[in-house]
Amino acid sequence: MNWGVFEGLLSGVNKYSTAFGRIWLSLVFIFRLLVYVVAAERRVWSDDHKDFDCNTRQPGCTNVCFDHFFPVSPTRLWALQLILVTCPSLLVVMHVAYREAKEQRRRAAGKDNCHCSYSHPGKKRGGLWWTYLLSLVFKAGVDVVFLYIFYRFYRNYTLPRRVKCELPPCPNVVDCFISRPTEKTIFTLFMVVTTCICIMLSLIEAAYLIGKR
Repeated sequence: MNWGVFEGLLSGVNKYSTAFGRIWLSLVFIFRLLVYVVAAERRVWSDDHKDFDCNTRQPGCTNVCFDHFFPVSPTRLWALQLILVTCPSLLVVMHVAYREAKEQRRRAAGKDNCHCSYSHPGKKRGGLWWTYLLSLVFKAGVDVVFLYIFYRFYRNYTLPRRVKCELPPCPNVVDCFISRPTEKTIFTLFMVVTTCICIMLSLIEAAYLIGKR
């Protein structure tokens, strides 16, 4: 991962954000992105299939049960969530960059003495205000959707120590055991709590923007 490019993007997002937006960005970077990296590098979930034990030797039974209880890897869901939740902030930076480029073209055309449409390209007014507000709504919506997805996959956001499976080709009801369920539950709950805080910050920032306008 090119951290220099990533740092540049974060600096651009931070430059045009409100105080609530800067808190949200810090929370996402420190408590969500870094925790995700730690969870992936420490192999909290990487050995799921290898350590998913069922009390049967029937060929294919373990694979089918694992696919039923883990249809999508939690780390891949987190990665997709982080990508979707940060893209709107980058759209704000792109909108500001478009304003700056347009202003430079106006000045290059010798229109310095006329009224400048974007004398302050980073000021949240007009189309940029709507872009910023919609980005907040989209970020909160993405987090709510992923909270629901995690709740559907893992009831109450917890992983049981033992699950019962009776899907074919299993010969009967078999018991399957998940590796390190307590550790995985702690990581899941931590991500859920930070996601809820991010949703609250996005809604507060949206209310602040509307009230300030």
